Amino acid sequence: MPRLVMKFGGTSVANLDRIRRAAKRVGVEVAKGYEVIVIVSAMSGKTNELVGWVNETSPMYDAREYDAIVSSGENVTAGLMALTLQEMDVPARSWQGWQVPLKTTDAHGSARIEEIPTENLDAKFKEGMKVAVVAGFQGISPEGRITTLGRGGSDTTAVAFAAAFEAERCDIYTDVDGVYTTDPRVSDKARKLDRIAFEEMLELASLGAKVLQTRSVELAMRYRVKLRVLSSFEEMDDNAGTLVCAEEDIVESNVVSGVAFVRDEAKMTLISVADRPGIAAAIFGPLSEAGVNVDMIIQNISEEGRTDMTFSCPVNEVARAEKAMADAKASGSINYHDLVADTDVAKVSVVGIGMRSHAGVAAKMFHALQAEGVNIKVITTSEIKISVLIDRKYMELAVQALHDAFELEKA
Repeated sequence: MPRLVMKFGGTSVANLDRIRRAAKRVGVEVAKGYEVIVIVSAMSGKTNELVGWVNETSPMYDAREYDAIVSSGENVTAGLMALTLQEMDVPARSWQGWQVPLKTTDAHGSARIEEIPTENLDAKFKEGMKVAVVAGFQGISPEGRITTLGRGGSDTTAVAFAAAFEAERCDIYTDVDGVYTTDPRVSDKARKLDRIAFEEMLELASLGAKVLQTRSVELAMRYRVKLRVLSSFEEMDDNAGTLVCAEEDIVESNVVSGVAFVRDEAKMTLISVADRPGIAAAIFGPLSEAGVNVDMIIQNISEEGRTDMTFSCPVNEVARAEKAMADAKASGSINYHDLVADTDVAKVSVVGIGMRSHAGVAAKMFHALQAEGVNIKVITTSEIKISVLIDRKYMELAVQALHDAFELEKA
């Protein structure tokens, strides 16, 4: 029988009524002849509550116990979903990560999936089970301890199951009805996309779009798992939502597919660094060890053997970056005159696979920003993306201007 993976996020299973609504959607797919693997998140707000309890009990907590506690939210949802389906006369059974088993690394709190053996679920499907309700976000380490996959891990769980069980498709049910050309809360002209390529979705996810977790898109792209993003709160429709698929499955696409933004960025500049071989490694090695997520990097022209090095990172990592650089300077591995942090910037990006074959995208982007009086501080590009750092107060204006310039409201 064909298989389908359906993932329901926290808002989709926030209470018993919403669990019943989700179960009805599962029942419809079972009636079509699918064997269904349902991946569930914890009820909305439950994971935050559990994390709060852990921090209140033990600020310097044991990560193994953290995972044991925080993963329990998904267990509750899985059991309730299975019971609801059984009440609908749909043969269903709940599964915790260790029962599947979903095998992971031992990096508690941020484990990575290593293997999902299919034998246990396959055997139950052969015995007549129609729905396996699996607790998302969790697995089991080589030592036999419960692990969690990090925030958004249920999306990753769903894609991994779709790949392992060769599902026809992986449907991600959430509180939005698809992927938009930009955030509808910023531009009322934002348009829902019918299809988007894996590469575009990956860029948008990494650049601030909150619809899908980056790791889940990476996994889907690697194993060519078709993803469909759709709302739990709208009527069922075979053409609903946005399909994330391979580029060859998209007949014709716009040059630019979307405008993404990250509000809380910081621009940091090391002034007067020695311009010598190995200086970049001496700077970014300590930043990496400190857990600073560096994005854009710009090195100025060298003058008298000295140069300035600029990079961007999230605002909440500025203090960590400053300490890492101060420690590196104190140890003598680098020498710089000053470290200047601008914590009032935002990153705005345009993304589209059409950039590979169309010239002039950068020029159009820069002209649109110039027309609105928006000054660009840093620019970086890739094959299908152009990102700029600008003053945060101009972020929404820039997003709207770029959305208009590339006529993204048009299909």
